[in-house]
Amino acid sequence: MDTAFFDRPAETVAPDLIGALFLVNGVGGRIVETEAYDAEDPASHSFRGPSVRNAPMFGPPGRAYVYRVYGRHWCFNVVCDVRRRGSAVLVRALEPTAGLGLMSERRGVGEVRQLCAGPGRLCRALAIDDRLNGASVFASPFTLLDKTIVRRVSHSPRIGVSKGVETPWRFFEDGSRYLSRREPATA
Repeated sequence: MDTAFFDRPAETVAPDLIGALFLVNGVGGRIVETEAYDAEDPASHSFRGPSVRNAPMFGPPGRAYVYRVYGRHWCFNVVCDVRRRGSAVLVRALEPTAGLGLMSERRGVGEVRQLCAGPGRLCRALAIDDRLNGASVFASPFTLLDKTIVRRVSHSPRIGVSKGVETPWRFFEDGSRYLSRREPATA
């Protein structure tokens, strides 16, 4: 993957990330769930324009946008599309494959399915916090590799938003047991 991969609309990048290998300092796994956001989307942090908090969303594609939600959970996004500034893809869930012991220790759980099933869990398991905000996903501590074999990718409305709830920009690997939430889906 390179910058050109992310220099496309977030709703195009999001399904294409399903199956990609994502590691932080060698810990992580396969991406199985994502959500897309852009500046015209009322659910997006960029909807009201640039601010100190969302500044990375208006930067170059392939940069991390890390923010805290509910005052306690970090969320990890990758910035997209330089032409449609303010767009990003939220990585919602991974199938853990590397560093399971360390992830389990960080999360305080032993069940592999629960390690990275949700954006807050994922960030805690991979030790992602605001120190990585604005960092390139193409440099250490990140490793991001092209997708492996993927079953069918489905989509549904996004989870946990109060605006733009009908937008079907949540993408996930059909049949994955590592999703943050299982829902009826549309292909």
